[in-house]
Amino acid sequence: MPLRITALHAVEILDSRARPTLAVTLTTADGVRVRAGVPSGASTGTREAVELRDGDPARYHGQGVRTAVGHVNGEIAEALTGRGYASLADVDRALIDLDGTPAKSRLGANALVGVSLAAARAEALLAGREPWQHLAAIAGTAPRLPVPHFNVVNGGAHAANDLDFQEFMLAPLGAPGLAEAVRAGAEVYARLKARLAAEGHTTGLGDEGGFAPAVDSAETVLRLLVEAIADAGYTPGRDGVAIALDPAASEFRHADDGLYHVAGDALTSDRLIDRYEEIVDRFPVWSIEDGLAEDDWDGWVRLTERLGPRVQVMGDDIFVTDPEIIAGAIERKVGDSALIKVNQIGTVTETLDAMRVCRAGGYPQMVSHRSGETDDTFIADLAVGAGCGQLKSGAPARGERVAKYNRLIEIAAADPALAYGLAPR
Repeated sequence: MPLRITALHAVEILDSRARPTLAVTLTTADGVRVRAGVPSGASTGTREAVELRDGDPARYHGQGVRTAVGHVNGEIAEALTGRGYASLADVDRALIDLDGTPAKSRLGANALVGVSLAAARAEALLAGREPWQHLAAIAGTAPRLPVPHFNVVNGGAHAANDLDFQEFMLAPLGAPGLAEAVRAGAEVYARLKARLAAEGHTTGLGDEGGFAPAVDSAETVLRLLVEAIADAGYTPGRDGVAIALDPAASEFRHADDGLYHVAGDALTSDRLIDRYEEIVDRFPVWSIEDGLAEDDWDGWVRLTERLGPRVQVMGDDIFVTDPEIIAGAIERKVGDSALIKVNQIGTVTETLDAMRVCRAGGYPQMVSHRSGETDDTFIADLAVGAGCGQLKSGAPARGERVAKYNRLIEIAAADPALAYGLAPR
């Protein structure tokens, strides 16, 4: 059924960090009316699609998005309304052509993302499908409930502490189903809070709902996680609850000396790889995301050679959900898996293209939220529909994070026949 847009309207709303973002409402000629909230990142790759901010210091310290809102309500609405589109891909192509810049910098990726998300949701409704079902049909994939990855300790750009590594995640790889995986994440999270308090640490939260204790040692956090997993009655490791890391190494590589500054040490790429190997030897870590900086391609090759046989080596800032960049990485054997964020590339169609390139190259994918989130649950449907087997959406706490996990629970309950777990490689 063609998608005929009769109205597009955006408003400036707040994300979970009290910074402005957009909400886009799309109405079709068939009376379908949908809404999409646009996420925003804090730790971002330099090659991401450009998020448009107003730069007016008198409003939100320059972070307002009235310009992007105006583009949706003006130029984009004028171009898209009153026309029929045969598919979501046609809508997204129209958006890309209208912007006319490689990084979506003229109209703003945040404007395009909101319209693309809303169009995907509207097309699913018009087809009589749940969003995950429709995305699976578009992509030609077998849907699968993903293993949730809960960011339970925040550092780096996500917290006001001295932890250089940005995310410490729980991955219930051994859970028999989605509901049990969410339960494991919540129970370990509760035990971690108790253990932090018992050792005199604060239990305040970072941007993604994880605790932000005043520590600077990754090993201290990893010890606490292993103990909390056991406290909650689970086995630390791949048969129970494993650990995933996102150091976000671009954030602590210094431009002046090219070294990685971690907990007071200045490390070369190879010495940082040694540090990761020592961590993997000591703790049940199954995945390391952004272990090196986005421009350290030679280091990434060595990281993948050294640790790829033992853990998942995942690229985020280095890949930025870009199909061409990912294709080049696969050819060079840089990483062995990819993080997927819709707003890194700008449209749903390009996101699905990036995931298709990953599948063709044997690279597993993890769909991801951003540090600035809304209550929009589209990424949960994307993870299921694309069948990638992995999703991260922060801690099992705070409404904007839990909304995604609760959406997975709803999908699982509605279709008990859906497979659960990591996607076959």
